[in-house]
Order: sequence, then structure tokens, then C-alpha cells
Amino acid sequence: MSHSTTITVRTPSATYDVEIAPNLLATIGSRIDALLNGALTSGKQRAFVVTSPEIWALHGKAFAASFPTAPIVLEVPSGEEHKRLATIERLAEELANHGADRDSLLIAFSGGVLGDMTGFLAAGYMRGIRYVQVPTTLLAQVDSAIGGKTGVNLAAGKNLFGAFHHPLAVYADTAVLGTLPDAQLRAGLQESVKAGIIRDRALFNYMDEHSDTILSGNIEALTHVVAASVLVKAKVVAADEKESGERMLLNLGHTLGHAIEAATHYKQLLHGEAVAWGMLAAIGIAERRAFVTTAEADHMGRVIRTYGPLQNFSANVGDLVALTAKDKKNRSGSRSFVLPIGIGDATVVRDVSPAELTDATEAMMELRGDFHRGQQVSA
Repeated sequence: MSHSTTITVRTPSATYDVEIAPNLLATIGSRIDALLNGALTSGKQRAFVVTSPEIWALHGKAFAASFPTAPIVLEVPSGEEHKRLATIERLAEELANHGADRDSLLIAFSGGVLGDMTGFLAAGYMRGIRYVQVPTTLLAQVDSAIGGKTGVNLAAGKNLFGAFHHPLAVYADTAVLGTLPDAQLRAGLQESVKAGIIRDRALFNYMDEHSDTILSGNIEALTHVVAASVLVKAKVVAADEKESGERMLLNLGHTLGHAIEAATHYKQLLHGEAVAWGMLAAIGIAERRAFVTTAEADHMGRVIRTYGPLQNFSANVGDLVALTAKDKKNRSGSRSFVLPIGIGDATVVRDVSPAELTDATEAMMELRGDFHRGQQVSA
């Protein structure tokens, strides 16, 4: 793929472009203004940016300078612990106090947590206003910023309260990824490994063969990975906008991954790290069911580990299995589980028994020591 790529997401309720290229930040404001037919320049509409103090300190000056009139900035601290309804209420009050109306525009300039919250805020404020995603982490660029899923966490589980609300556009500046901590880059890349496993063997093979280049932060390689991952997501979302079937495939590794996050109170692992562990468990179930060969299972596991190291965590097997029962993909009391079929295809099964899941979770937990032998890790 070229250094700059535009992918169009088409769903029954919305159509919008995802622009992927390095060094987009300097033109974000003018691009958004053009999207709004000059409404920011004319003063007819106002822009509000939801971001974190860290992101704004790094990139805020360049971002604000690209607008005809500097947007109003609403800051939220980083971290899953802030992804709650209380934060949405606070932001909505701030919007109202600033005089935001139904023509105002929200911009998520952040990673996936704030991106999900900004979309949900846009879905609810004045019963729905427009918003744009400017994702700053790899995880958000390849996955969470696209597809219109928005929401917050409840004490009972992750992303259990939200809405479908698509952005007007997504601008993924891959040069921004150079400021990410290495752990965040690697965690985000696990979502791209996932995209390769479920729908794009060529992407999986590229990530296998070019791991050193990708992990070194090479912009061209990262732009290729982001664009290929977005294309997978765009195709799946187009086929199943509201996650009634095929879109569930995007949740490979997430059933147990979300359970790990909840069990560890979102404090021990990054999202992509938890998903990586969840993918290993799913691959184990798929191998035992003969959905994949042992060679394929080993190959997928090796690539997942390449984009590690997989961080250790402390959790109880019984707690993890119980938490999967609260997953939002479940239907009529049965657990929905995404399993790979070879490399490049996957399916949703609804008959994973508690015993089968317990066995897979125990096997995953036992792997932790194997992966960390000789390494200094903290549980």
C-alpha cells in the first residue's frame, strides 16, 4: 500500500473516509473545515476537542494551529478507570457551559478509551451531534476509531453501556505513533495480528516476515499495517454494522481478554496485551476442536509472542471464566466465542462449555511461566 491511503467505510447508516498517512496533524483543522464546507472558518460551527493532558502536551500546539479558530479543549486523564458514565456527565456539563449546540463538532484526539467516550458523548449530547476521530495510538488507528462503537465501562464489565454512532471522518496520522511508548505500540499491533488471523492471511504473513521493521517504528511499515487492518475492519463493519453476526469476528481474543482486564481492575495489562492472552486461549480451543492444525496454532502463537513480550498478570481461573458470562456478545445465556479456522478465517461458536473454557483458561495461565522464564516481570 502507498504511503498515504484513504479507505471508505460504508454502512447502512453512514459512509465516511479513513485517511491514513504520516504528518496529517498539520492539516487536520483545514481538512475538517473542508468536510464542514467552511463552517469553522465562517464561525457557523464550533469545534470541541476531547483529549488527554499527555496528548495535548505532545501534539496540542501543532493540532490547534491547523484550525482557523482554536478549538475549545476538554481534557480527561488517561486510563480505563475514567471510562465511566461520571466522566460523560462531566464532559456534557462542560459542553453546555461553553454553549455547545446541535451544530457543534466533537473531535476525539486521543487513544481508544477517550475515543470511545467522545463518540458516546456525541451520541448523547443534544440527542446526537457530529464528531471526528483523530486517533493517536496504534490500537485506536487500527480498530477502535472505526466502526461507530462507542461507550463506557460498568463495574460489571467492559463497554456494557454505549451506542452505535459513526464519526464523520477518521484521520490516522502514523507519524504520531513515533511518540508511543514501546509497550503501547506492541499492544496495538496485537489487534493487527488479530485482523490478519480472522480475515487477511497476507497481513498476518507480512507481520510475521517484517516484525523487526514494524517493531522498529518504521513509518512506511506501520502505515501499511494500519491501512491493511483498517481495510479488514471496514469490510467486516460494512457486512454487519450492528454486530449481529460477522462483526463479532473482530472480537477474537476479546471474550477472555475483557475478563482478564476486569479481573485485574484494568491496572495490570494494556488492552492489546489482554487480547493477546485471550487469542492464545481461543487458538487453544480451536486446536482441540481441530479447527486449526497444531502447526497453524504454533504459527499464530509465535507471531503473537513476537509482538509481546506478553506481560504477566494475577487472576483466578474461576473468576475469569465467570466474567466471560457477562460478555456483551453473549446471547440467551450462551457464551459466544470467536475461534480461528486456519489462518485468515474465523467463526463464531456458541457452544463453548464452561469446562472447555476452564481448560483453555488453565492452559493459558500455565503459559505465563513459559513465556517469562528468565525475564523479570511483575504480577
